[in-house]
Amino acid sequence: MKNKAVLFLIRIMATAIVSVLCVSCGIYSFSGTSIQPDVHTVTINYFEYKALRVNPTLSNELTEALKDQFRRLTKLEQVDENGDLEITGEIIGYDVKAMGITANEVAAQNRLTVNVKIYFVNRKYPEDDLEQSFSAYADFDSMQSLDAVESSLCQEIIDKLVEDIFNATVAQW
Repeated sequence: MKNKAVLFLIRIMATAIVSVLCVSCGIYSFSGTSIQPDVHTVTINYFEYKALRVNPTLSNELTEALKDQFRRLTKLEQVDENGDLEITGEIIGYDVKAMGITANEVAAQNRLTVNVKIYFVNRKYPEDDLEQSFSAYADFDSMQSLDAVESSLCQEIIDKLVEDIFNATVAQW
């Protein structure tokens, strides 16, 4: 019985030591990021709106949501320019398409899709630089107008895009 208790304590201490070492070296954190220890700042530039269909608030909402994600999940200081990491992006698509056509050839649902392109620069580790497009969508009932549901759909889409962008840039998933 005493040996089992000792083994249990050794395992707990070993786990604690490994956890402390992983976090202290800065390469891994429990938020899922893999930011090198000498990277201290991030610049997140305003997402330029280039889509044909206009949503006047989407650029600002996406930019601010991405900044909030970095504030919550990293210890990086956000700076206006020349951060160790820099994200620049543009909204290149904002479209509504009919989905789920019924037997009467009427759309049962519509889909709002947002496409963005990001440019990620890692000034300390240029091999991590990235240029990538992301897309997210949300469906809504065709009996509803886009105006009635646009705000909630955009928030859902922004949440997905922010998670994908964050994971691609600093979580490297």
